[in-house]
Amino acid sequence: MLSYTDSHCHLDFDAFSADLPHLLKQCQQAHIHKIVIPSIGPKNWQKVLTLAKKYNSEQLSLHPCLGIHPWFLNDLTSDSLSLLANLVERNIDDIVAIGEAGIDGVIDKEQNNLSLQIHVFEQQLNLAKTFNLPIIVHHRRSHQHIERMLREKQLTQGGIIHAFSGSYQQACQYIDLGFKLGIGGTITYPRAEKTIKAIKRLPLASLVLETDAPAMPLCGFQGLDNSPLQLINVFQALDNIRSESTEELAHALEANISAVLPKLAD
Repeated sequence: MLSYTDSHCHLDFDAFSADLPHLLKQCQQAHIHKIVIPSIGPKNWQKVLTLAKKYNSEQLSLHPCLGIHPWFLNDLTSDSLSLLANLVERNIDDIVAIGEAGIDGVIDKEQNNLSLQIHVFEQQLNLAKTFNLPIIVHHRRSHQHIERMLREKQLTQGGIIHAFSGSYQQACQYIDLGFKLGIGGTITYPRAEKTIKAIKRLPLASLVLETDAPAMPLCGFQGLDNSPLQLINVFQALDNIRSESTEELAHALEANISAVLPKLAD
């Protein structure tokens, strides 16, 4: 029986609040047995932790992360970073990674806050290193900054480059730094030729699945909420791209996520 892990899903968002138990039951029926839940900032840290404990089961385990997303830096106060550090320390046995953290070049153009983004990301890299945790990295038009900072920090646990959509050369740089690449709805768009060609060539051991639900609507689902159930469509799209058998691909993806987020294998 094949099983699947969604390495990036915002289950705590309001889009899922109406009938979350039913959605999780559907995930179980689809053999989605693990979901990683990144947080985006102080307003949802506790919600992510509580949700993961409340709905965790033998059939479907939920795995929280703590971090500050670069889209929401205006929500921060002077003590937000120290509060994050304290919360990570108190919940070290429950969280599987720092994140979602990173740098977004599009947001910088809107808000002119690149220096703040770099500062907050660097502090979260320091947290990941201090607590020997992986980090979930948000990137958009920011490869030059992120690659440099990851190379400088040399994290022992690496992490996941969320929603990878770059070139083969960029992918190899991240892989060399100990990171896996989050493969999601982007590969369902035929126009994403550069990324699809890169993913065809990359080592199978470098890939993990994700939906980024409820964001990132898939091809054919524009206008509708994304959900972790779309992970099966992402897997099928990846299966069409790759040369391995369906079974080999599925088993490797599960091994990959356990390797980069070791607590999922416990």
